[in-house]
Amino acid sequence: MTADALSPEYRMDAMDRLQATTRPGNELDILIVGGGVVGAGAALDAVTRGLKVGMVEARDWASGTSSRSSKLIHGGLRYLEMLDFALVQEALKERGLLLQRIAPHLVKPVAFLYPLTKRFIERPYVGAGIFLYDTMGMTSGNSRGVPMQKHLTRGQTLRMAPSLKDNAMVGAIRYYDGQVDDARYVANMVRTAAHYGAAVVNRLAVVDFLREGERVVGARVRDQETGSEFDIAASQVVNATGVWTDETQAMVTDRGQLKVRASKGVHLVVPKDRIQSTVGMILRTEKSVLFVIPWGRHWIIGTTDTDWHLDKAHPAATSADIDYILEHVNLVLKTPLTREDVEGVYAGLRPLLAGENDSTAKLSREHVVAHPVPGLVVVAGGKWTTYRVMAKDAVDEAARALDEKVPESCTQTIPLLGAVGYKAAWNRRHRTAEEYGVHVVRVEHLLNRYGSMADDLLGLIKADPTLAEPLPGADDYLRAEAVYATTHEGARHVEDVLARRTRISIETFDRGVSAAPVVAELMAPLLGWDVERVESEVAHYLARVEAERRSQEQPDDKSADAARLAAEDIAPRI
Repeated sequence: MTADALSPEYRMDAMDRLQATTRPGNELDILIVGGGVVGAGAALDAVTRGLKVGMVEARDWASGTSSRSSKLIHGGLRYLEMLDFALVQEALKERGLLLQRIAPHLVKPVAFLYPLTKRFIERPYVGAGIFLYDTMGMTSGNSRGVPMQKHLTRGQTLRMAPSLKDNAMVGAIRYYDGQVDDARYVANMVRTAAHYGAAVVNRLAVVDFLREGERVVGARVRDQETGSEFDIAASQVVNATGVWTDETQAMVTDRGQLKVRASKGVHLVVPKDRIQSTVGMILRTEKSVLFVIPWGRHWIIGTTDTDWHLDKAHPAATSADIDYILEHVNLVLKTPLTREDVEGVYAGLRPLLAGENDSTAKLSREHVVAHPVPGLVVVAGGKWTTYRVMAKDAVDEAARALDEKVPESCTQTIPLLGAVGYKAAWNRRHRTAEEYGVHVVRVEHLLNRYGSMADDLLGLIKADPTLAEPLPGADDYLRAEAVYATTHEGARHVEDVLARRTRISIETFDRGVSAAPVVAELMAPLLGWDVERVESEVAHYLARVEAERRSQEQPDDKSADAARLAAEDIAPRI
């Protein structure tokens, strides 16, 4: 097996392996295009079947939709109302797998209140729905991994959530789902795919597909770091590009295309002390569902659900989006939230399968796999929680066109790196803290982000105690994490570290501005940056933050998009 560290040296080696595929008899079995959760899942699925696999991502792992979700692993209570039982049961099965077996270090149970606002008639109706939700979780073939529901009186509800208005509910039902740091999960899964032998490279964009007649036989790619281009040969190509599906399909054919519509979802991040509650909340609005989600020392509040037709790489939240969320959450809070309470804002695009319906809120969350031309498989739609099923179905489709018999998917049995030994490492965390001279809270933080690989970071700290210091303005994250992101997790730019390997860009009031220079200095010797490059990286990140802030002051999507695009997409080459 290859080393699983996505180091700069690994990237060069993986590029060499991909370039070598054009030699006769050396082509990949499957090339995955897109490094979000579905693409990474497909890479892991294919390589663990014994196939020769490559994966390329134009930007950074999970830099699109997959890092901008509600961070929930859930069956989708609202899909029960739509009577989509199959989708809910599938998602609950995946929830159990992720919590119990695949990633217990990254996916955790989280409690929610479902406030009841009508006496007598609502509790039996909602209670029956949540009981069905719990029951479907038990019959999914896995341990549920979360406790059962509990009915609460108004008094019990207010003791759990003192910030709720006294008249906001007549009672509530507490239920559980799962939660994940979405970007960290994807980076971890990419590493796991590399561990099993996949050649995975970020900042490598597909500029065209290679053809032999009608058949797709690979892709031409451009290294975004150097501008150089080369070909990758593959028996099958899997297009897992989410909201970019239409554009990537159009490089090959305009016949039999899947059509994907982008729906924008905006979330706000506020400090934990702004809402006094021991549990999250789910609130109904006239357009969608609003979640108030516990997130470490913060709350995530969202989301919106509106059509988006502008730049897909950087969907922009508007002033109206922020006001919408604040207005609706303030309906139930004793002390209203204001703009000054908002630490972070992020917007993501859901890739919904386009239908006849005008409302994105009603478009299908189910996925589709298609084979529009020989050699090209397209997977689109779906939801974050069911990424593993989407990946399996896409690889199944590609495998049918390969000459040899391909084994069945086995990812339901394969834990991600850091999962094996995690519970034992958690149980001995106090001893670990004593051994390394680090506070146990720091050890717990590392275990919940890296699982049993936390020892790698503690080893860095032991070798250089200054790496135990927190990053400026972001006390939750250590300097060691910026180093590890560069040496083990494929981070190529300051933005990669602040926006995805950590979540500093949305968890601090300054959006990571004070941490950026320190992160750049830590990355510099690892990536061979000179002083000019360090300054360029910091300037690029500060411009990104400023453009996002300006976009969030705009009244509509068009002006917000224009403001956000004032910052360059990728740190410029020097």
